[in-house]
Amino acid sequence: MLASRRGAGMNFWLTLIAYQAVWFSAVIGAGQALVWPGVVATTLFASWRLAVSVRRDVELKLIATAFFLGLLLESAWVQGGLIRYAAPWPLPVTPAWLMALWVAFALTIVPLFGYLHGRPMLAALLGAVGGPLAYLAAAHGWNAATLAPPTWQGVLALAAGWAIALPLLTTLARHWLRPRMPEPAA
Repeated sequence: MLASRRGAGMNFWLTLIAYQAVWFSAVIGAGQALVWPGVVATTLFASWRLAVSVRRDVELKLIATAFFLGLLLESAWVQGGLIRYAAPWPLPVTPAWLMALWVAFALTIVPLFGYLHGRPMLAALLGAVGGPLAYLAAAHGWNAATLAPPTWQGVLALAAGWAIALPLLTTLARHWLRPRMPEPAA
């Protein structure tokens, strides 16, 4: 029991540190007009996370969901003129480095956000605050993004999007992690 707790604790910290390394690689690279650092870092992170995951099926579903949710939200924000991204390859509305971050973020839902799986209101609040803060840090710290003036409109749109995205991902994770009940015999 203690060994499994220690393993879970180690997995938490390794995932947190690795995700932060991916985030920094992606935004610093994008600020330098480079797509590949974020994509390579995400590929390495995803390879490791999927190798150590005990619920790879759930993590793969979360990756797919986050990827398509990211495409939808990022496209809306860019098309709405609220945000513009550096290193906009292959598409200005969904740069590869940014979509890589959505994939990497999906891989944090099970090991880092388990406490939110049954708390959608808390997940919405944390998403509404944490999401825009990450974008503002990427914009002001590394020039990976630019929020159009007035900035508050972009921040509000980011907050709304992440107030939906985080509870959606944590709720789906909770649902997919539930043990399946056997079918009743006929």
